[in-house]
Parts: sequence; structure tokens; C-alpha cells
Amino acid sequence: MGEASKAASRLERRKTRTRQALIDATRAFLARRGIAEVSIQELTDAADVGFGSFYNHFRSKDDLFQAAITDVLEELGQLLDELTAGIEDPAEVFAASVRLTGRMVDTHPQIARILTHTGLPYLDSDKGLAPRALRDIRHAMAAGRFRPGNPYVALAGAGGSLLGFLQLWLEHPDLVDEHSADELAENLLRMYGMSHEEAHAVARRPLPGGTRSAE
Repeated sequence: MGEASKAASRLERRKTRTRQALIDATRAFLARRGIAEVSIQELTDAADVGFGSFYNHFRSKDDLFQAAITDVLEELGQLLDELTAGIEDPAEVFAASVRLTGRMVDTHPQIARILTHTGLPYLDSDKGLAPRALRDIRHAMAAGRFRPGNPYVALAGAGGSLLGFLQLWLEHPDLVDEHSADELAENLLRMYGMSHEEAHAVARRPLPGGTRSAE
């Protein structure tokens, strides 16, 4: 590799690091407060980058916020795909994803807070958790495991329930715990047509990744 190519490569790596630093700083702000309350100066200071470099990477503050939210959604979606890759029953894949997401208050608190602050408008997003949940619901319907009439209504029910659960746990940790996420998954499975007994069994199967489940 020539000197010019090496220099270009270093420049690209530096640009990538700066962009990611801005995204990471924005994620921290999103977990703590609303979008409108943060200035570009605060974001560049938190990222430890020059104010002038901001516009080398993003057109506006809103552009950066969208990139940060997409980053969060994709991180969560990829994590759930990896953890559930070995599960054959599509109903269990869906239930495990609900249970793991519900536990984010303990395992990934930043993601949990960002989801509660920004998640509702992204229930129909083509990135992150929503398209994966819709995929799992459709697979379970095709296998005869779920019987909702409209998969998008099923998605809205699951997404709204999860966001409400995360908000409840974050604000009132004395009322729910990690095992309550299993109860939430069981309730959703029953809503999608499973019997009480089968929904209970599926929602209590061992979770991938060593996460504990309720007895």
C-alpha cells in the first residue's frame, strides 16, 4: 500500500471514529433527556470533538439523532438475532425476544431508556426490532403457532406492551422485575391464540445467553 493510500485509510478511520463518538455521545443524552433539550455544542463537547467537525458527518442535529436511534435499534435487533439463532420454534423465538428485551432494564439500561424515550414512532420502522418482531410473528402464524388476524396489529400490541413494561420497570422498580418479562411474554402468546398452559411453558423455557427465567 502506497503512502497516499495509507494516509487515506487513516483519514477514513479517524472519520469513522469521530462519527461513532458523536453517535455514542448522543445515545447517552437520549437515555437521559429529550432531543430538543440538547445543543450541538453539548454533543460535540461530550464526544470530545471539535464543533466544526460536526457538519463533516451530519447535516443537522436531527440527522444525528436519527443515526443514534438507528444505531440503538440495530444493536438490539442484531443481539436478539444472535441469541435466538438456535431456537427452532418461531413462537419461542418471539417469546424469547420479548423476554430479553424486557430484561434490558437490567442488562442494557441505556437501550431501555432510549426505547422508552423514542421507541413509539419506530414501531413501523424498517430497521431494528420492529421488522424482526414482524418477521417472527409471521413465521409463527405460518407455522400455525399464532392466530392473529393482522400481523401488524399483533406487532403494535407487542411493541406497545414492551414499551409500557420498560417504562414501568424504569420508573417503579419495586413493582416488577426480570421475571415479570416472562409474564408479559406469556400474556402476548395467549393474546395470539395459545392456550394458557402452552403459553406458560413457552414463556418459561431457558433463555439463550444464560439469562435466568422464572420457575
